[in-house]
Amino acid sequence: MTNNGSPNLKNRAHQAMLDAGFHPDFPPEILRQVQAPKNLTPIIPNGKIQDLRGLLWSSIDNDTSRDLDQVEYAEALPDGTVRLLVGVADVDYVVPAGSAIDQHATSETVSVYTGVVTFPMLPIELSYDQTSLNPGQDRQALVMEMHIRPSGEVICHDLFGAQLRNHAQLTYNSVGAWLEGTGPIPPAVANVPGLDAQLRLQFETSKHLRDLRRTRGSLNFASLEPVPVLENGELAGLATFQHNAAEDIIESFMVAANVAMAEHLKKAGALSIRRVVKTPKRWDRIQAVASLYGVKLPASPDPRPLSDFLDQRRAADPMHFPDLSLSIIRLMGPGEYIVEHPGQEHEGHFGLAVQDYSHSTAPNRRFVDLVTQRLVKAAANDAPSPYAEGELGAIARHCTEREDAARTVERLMRKIMAASLLSHRIGEMFDGIITGATPKGTFVRLLKMPAEGMVVGGANGIDVGDKVRVRLTGVDINRGFIDFERK
Repeated sequence: MTNNGSPNLKNRAHQAMLDAGFHPDFPPEILRQVQAPKNLTPIIPNGKIQDLRGLLWSSIDNDTSRDLDQVEYAEALPDGTVRLLVGVADVDYVVPAGSAIDQHATSETVSVYTGVVTFPMLPIELSYDQTSLNPGQDRQALVMEMHIRPSGEVICHDLFGAQLRNHAQLTYNSVGAWLEGTGPIPPAVANVPGLDAQLRLQFETSKHLRDLRRTRGSLNFASLEPVPVLENGELAGLATFQHNAAEDIIESFMVAANVAMAEHLKKAGALSIRRVVKTPKRWDRIQAVASLYGVKLPASPDPRPLSDFLDQRRAADPMHFPDLSLSIIRLMGPGEYIVEHPGQEHEGHFGLAVQDYSHSTAPNRRFVDLVTQRLVKAAANDAPSPYAEGELGAIARHCTEREDAARTVERLMRKIMAASLLSHRIGEMFDGIITGATPKGTFVRLLKMPAEGMVVGGANGIDVGDKVRVRLTGVDINRGFIDFERK
């Protein structure tokens, strides 16, 4: 199986979206609505809005991100706690419920990032501008206020509307290198007086939050997601980026805000959509993987000893830790959205070791976050829920299904790019680790290149987590198929 004809990657991504049931092209009525004059009236929690444009808000995201939905600010208080503010774009203010744009977002539910082209949930005029917390622009936002103790405990939180202004659009790579002492201070930080101290305070606060989560059993994974390197529009290679200090900041603040939002809705006695990762069904195989490294996990699923095992392996073998992480993630199974009723407790988020968790910090790229935004506004104003219980359940199921479909598209495009780069290496030997063993086949991830394929020969007797040596037997670039046989 060898197909050396390289497809146009953008066209192939577009076709992948159609095949997965997405509608990547916005219909004319939506484009007309985007251009139409707007007379918007914000729905404000508790009927009050604060002017916080003078605070040193900043955003940190990927180098190419243009849909900025979250900004952060931290302030040290006299009692030793840190006042943490997480501002989230008020997308509901710009996208009225029931509008043509909202109906399209209801169908798509998520922005899809293929590496070569982004398919936004909202038209780019909204996702890249009107609902994006762009630097130097006044924006309507919802702000979650939390007070963080040195122990990492969140002792109080509040929710309110605000006008804010992003003072610096920052990136993970540059801020992470600076905080870790391997790179210079980013110009966007140096040019804003006081922002360097603000970011260092955010970093220290994020460490407190992360340390507490870790003591509770939060799982600390690593990934090597390939990012295409394009030269003159052509694929030249795949690069990988390691998790860094700047990503720790955003991840910690995002988790804290999503937990606080879920607790806010619970306290209000409101219906809500929760993000859950259930207890792993393949705990027996997770135990078997750990035993390969001389570690015995308990008979019943428990995130704390699993977290300790992962920490040990990260320290012992950081080069191969991302591959072990992928194996465990696959064995844990995917997350899903569920509806939680007031007074009812569901299974929490096993990977984050938290009981109450919402998705609320990315409302211009995830529809469920926009729904949560509307739910919390209604609860804060003692208004009826904007969604009936059955409607909310249908939204939760549809969002789960569409997120799975989005991951399928993104994974397919990574495979297509990897197949293209491997097409001239048929017959070569590679070291790999088994990342999947299902009725559909056994899958191996290469250790020295971010590529994954199927073991079509010699797959008997191997399972997730096993290290193997394989020979590349063929590729089908258009379908993203990469075939290996075990030696």
